[in-house]
Amino acid sequence: MITPDNGSGQGSAHVAAPGETRKARFAHPGSQYFAVLVSLLAAFYLISNIAATKQMDFGGWVVDGGVFLFPLTYLLGGIISEVYGFRAAMRAVFVGFAVMVVGAVVFGLVTISPALGDSYNQEAFEILFGWDGVYIRILAASLIGFVLGQVMNSIVIVKVKERFGESNLWARIMSSTVFGQVADTFVFGLIAFTAFPLFLNVLPGVDLFVMMSWTEFASYFVFGVIYKCLVEFLLFPLTYGVVRMLKSREPSYGMGS
Repeated sequence: MITPDNGSGQGSAHVAAPGETRKARFAHPGSQYFAVLVSLLAAFYLISNIAATKQMDFGGWVVDGGVFLFPLTYLLGGIISEVYGFRAAMRAVFVGFAVMVVGAVVFGLVTISPALGDSYNQEAFEILFGWDGVYIRILAASLIGFVLGQVMNSIVIVKVKERFGESNLWARIMSSTVFGQVADTFVFGLIAFTAFPLFLNVLPGVDLFVMMSWTEFASYFVFGVIYKCLVEFLLFPLTYGVVRMLKSREPSYGMGS
């Protein structure tokens, strides 16, 4: 059955009959556009995790420094999943993963190198970026939460696309954002800031002092999910425009993932 465009960015589309699934259309992830999207995803991910070492109070709501840029990683992940498919999205996620690991190694090497001048600055750097400091805990929490959230984000987009074809892009993006951000924010905050890792005796050798009470964590989780989802919802017109542009410019779109 052919239906009018319902926000797919790609014109009319086939809608599967009840119980029917269809092979969703994707572009080959070998173009310059895919490379740019992956580069932005990795950069936003790295910057957000460094920024997340600081917790902030916005009118009684607890947030971390990643609040400014991290929501855009899900916007980029959604675009990649929609245009290039699940495998390409996971490739992008693991590029971001690799960048974070390289960053942790470099920060650790810088920390253990002899300091010049004020030892107070050295101690502050060790607390944040040493291999037994806050950054490693943030990194471990982020890698687990980000991979889980992005996998869920991508699966929802692809499965809904298989069911409805090119139509209902808004439903794919918004529903995937909610599922992904709930999983990511909960897992990240639980490991990074609460006493939960102490109970499991995980992350050996890492300073596991409690950075948030359970009340603060509840505030962090609720506000974080609402804020991140709201950002992506408000930026949906931009997402729609980018998706439409990519689908029109990728000659391989529709020829397989």
